[in-house]
Amino acid sequence: MTTAQARWGIVGGGILGMTLALRLAQCGGHVTLFEAADTFGGLASAWQLGDLVWDRHYHVTLLSDTALRGLLDELGLADEITWRETRTGFYTDDQLYSMSNSLEFLRFPPLRLLDKCRLAATILYASKIRDAQKLEHIPVTDWLRRWSGTRTFEKIWRPLLRAKLGDNYNKASAAFIWAIIARMYAARRSGLKKEMFGYVPGGYARILERFETVLREAGVAVKPGYAATHVERQNGAIDIAFANGEQHAFDQVVVTLAAPLAARLCPGLRADEQRKLREVLYQGIICTALLLKQPLSPFYVTNITDAWVPFTAVIDMSALVDARHLGGRGLVYLPKYVAADDPAFDMPGHELERQCHQTLARMYPNFCPDDILHVGVSRVRHVLAISTLNYSAKLPPMRTSIPGLHIVNSAHIVNGTLNVNETVQLAEQAIEQLPALGELGCEIRI
Repeated sequence: MTTAQARWGIVGGGILGMTLALRLAQCGGHVTLFEAADTFGGLASAWQLGDLVWDRHYHVTLLSDTALRGLLDELGLADEITWRETRTGFYTDDQLYSMSNSLEFLRFPPLRLLDKCRLAATILYASKIRDAQKLEHIPVTDWLRRWSGTRTFEKIWRPLLRAKLGDNYNKASAAFIWAIIARMYAARRSGLKKEMFGYVPGGYARILERFETVLREAGVAVKPGYAATHVERQNGAIDIAFANGEQHAFDQVVVTLAAPLAARLCPGLRADEQRKLREVLYQGIICTALLLKQPLSPFYVTNITDAWVPFTAVIDMSALVDARHLGGRGLVYLPKYVAADDPAFDMPGHELERQCHQTLARMYPNFCPDDILHVGVSRVRHVLAISTLNYSAKLPPMRTSIPGLHIVNSAHIVNGTLNVNETVQLAEQAIEQLPALGELGCEIRI
């Protein structure tokens, strides 16, 4: 049996697992894709708020997202992407400011002119860096203070770092902030001016429905509702056990779960492999989605620096998505990034909703709790692998000590921001990097 004809099992039906499954099937592999949830997509999955089906978490496509746009083209959806110029807000010192162009940036009251110049210089300098590996050796706090100055760090950067990483910001390298700056800067048409963001009408529900159809047409066996409980090598094959009592054997298996979950799933790994997987530091997310009677603000994203606000940002999809796709209503996401073991994961939904009511009423005088039509709360403990110091050197390899078992997950997005484009890129790179995959020698579309 050739490598291309091997039986492949993929554990995890997010965008990463789906893309790997498609590429392997295109190379002639016999592929089965397993997903614990009832639907595919992982972090990109959709859900229902009232009569609206849209993304569980907020997503946007940038003009620079070439890997994602290439995949959408392959799915026959690229021509349907709707592009729109968006605006950015900034909430600091109990005031909401627009910071969507150079003039508004220059007028931004919380910073002095010198502070603004150093902040702009930091962003410009970071956007010119092509290889961030050297930044992995520098704490993000040291790097930002050096380039932006102490006042700008305390007023802008530290609050933003804490909002994204909590106390873990002290463990992050400068590569973390570089990745954010590099992606967002690429989305702007010129300097600090305008942003063009895009989406597919119907959101990721439409994308994933089409993706699943393409997988089936390519011969992939798709199995939602299969939660893997154990992966080990037995009798010359890789055996996967599932919570429903079934077991399936494969020649090759790729596990795409978060690093600590992969370590738990594969107890036969060497001690050093287990350690590396468990030591990857993750941030989780508690994301509250509100379907409102009307849009909340003119800004797609409002960055928040005030410590009293119990969420990271305000993402108003109605500032991006055509009103007819949302029924003329507002769709707002209120994300809060927390450590994977944060007790906030156990906070009751009604308490989260109460916090949202109080906070939005203070931030937006025109907001009324009666405007809320539906509320949804998503809680995911392992979302973002933090770029800690010397991250690349500590990263577990994709190929494991167990023949035929590979672990590929979002932790392998080195010096990135974890978005759908980078996830697709990772899948494409894994096809070439993993020895068992690279030997396929077939031509795949990227």
